[in-house]
Amino acid sequence: MASAATAISGSVSSRALAPCELRAAGVQIGNRVPREAPAAPSASRRRALVGPLRAVEPGRAVAPLAAADAATIAAGAAEVGEKNGVREEGNVSQAVDLEKLAGELESASPLEVMDRALEMFGNDIAIAFSGAEDVALIEYARLTGRPFRVFSLDTGRLNPETYRFFDEVEKHYDIRIEYMFPDAVEVQALVRSKGLFSFYEDGHQECCRVRKVRPLRRALKGLRAWITGQRKDQSPGTRASIPVVQVDPSFEGLEGGTGSLVKWNPVAQVDGRDIWNFLRTMNVPVNSLHSQGYVSIGCEPCTRPVLPGQHEREGRWWWEDAKAKECGLHKGNIKQEETSHLNSDGNGGNGAGATSDIFATEAVISLRRPGIENLLRLENRQEPWLVVLYAPWCRFCQAMDASYVELAETLRGSGVKVAKFRADGDQKPFAEKELQLGSFPTVLFFPRSTSQPIKYPSENRDVESLLAFVKALR
Repeated sequence: MASAATAISGSVSSRALAPCELRAAGVQIGNRVPREAPAAPSASRRRALVGPLRAVEPGRAVAPLAAADAATIAAGAAEVGEKNGVREEGNVSQAVDLEKLAGELESASPLEVMDRALEMFGNDIAIAFSGAEDVALIEYARLTGRPFRVFSLDTGRLNPETYRFFDEVEKHYDIRIEYMFPDAVEVQALVRSKGLFSFYEDGHQECCRVRKVRPLRRALKGLRAWITGQRKDQSPGTRASIPVVQVDPSFEGLEGGTGSLVKWNPVAQVDGRDIWNFLRTMNVPVNSLHSQGYVSIGCEPCTRPVLPGQHEREGRWWWEDAKAKECGLHKGNIKQEETSHLNSDGNGGNGAGATSDIFATEAVISLRRPGIENLLRLENRQEPWLVVLYAPWCRFCQAMDASYVELAETLRGSGVKVAKFRADGDQKPFAEKELQLGSFPTVLFFPRSTSQPIKYPSENRDVESLLAFVKALR
């Protein structure tokens, strides 16, 4: 194992590699006695150790883990309450002070971070594998000698080379990657309404939300932690400050709610060149697209090779702003002040102070969170309501400004209340979950006799089309 430790230490930067040195000296890590060059478990043993990701549908209860599994996570740890922004009860991030742990692991090697993650979470953690350099994560997991799980998002639009790479990785490590797929009905609706390449015109967020973000959300609802290949040098605009371990800022885990999912980034501190040195040293499979100039690899229509001197993320969504290149899987990285220019998804962008408000007329009632919540709770309203969910920085909302104001003036005195609710920033998760927000703008009609709002299904936002929608439902 000493030779392996030397190879790794020469390939993943100059930071201390304590676990490798300890292994070489025969010292225990966790509860395991290291073996010389640990081999991957056999296929039969791997299948026994790795269960399927518990993908759940919204609203369905998830069966709790066995008491022994939960005890493994929480053993000997003190509750941290709200210190890390987590709930008082029922969340795994409560079992350990993640801020303190992140500080302890800041200078640790990827191997040490991986070992700690797998030790803490066992079968309730999985590696997110994208078909690019994330194979380094699988190799680190193998080197720990612990059982591990791997999942990937098959968007249906990956390169043929990526699919072949998936198969090669499965054979090399004797594992089965747990694939998550987008909802066929949602994909069909998107393609039928906007075509196959709408993202070139109105931004990639909507397509990524259907093909990647929602499948990922389903996958993570069956886990308590996940492991990503994020690095600080990948995207200076969005990833420069990612910690080694954190409470996931965007997704929920098995227990549900804020703080219920832990996110591990073992190679956050590692330079991309050192990742490649490691891959070459360990002689692991790599995607053949890398030899064609591809660095950051995603879906085929949205990925291209980079030119000499270009940053690796320049090959992703090259027609958009280079400072905010996230698909939504790691949207928590994007700072509020950096997102006022984002397109129809509005991943948290507030734009406060940077963009004037829209739909500004006395005929349009401005609702705040308590008002829209009250409107949701009412089963018998005195009057029907029409509400637009918007973000003032969204160019599609801005384009709708004149027609919505004219509609409000037309409906004045008709018995239909016309309102607006700003649904970006902190309100966006609520709007997505409770108000059917898909993209900005979203128009909802609240009838008098039913509790559930009805979503305006058309992309036509002229006065005549909106008025026909209201009249049909009155």
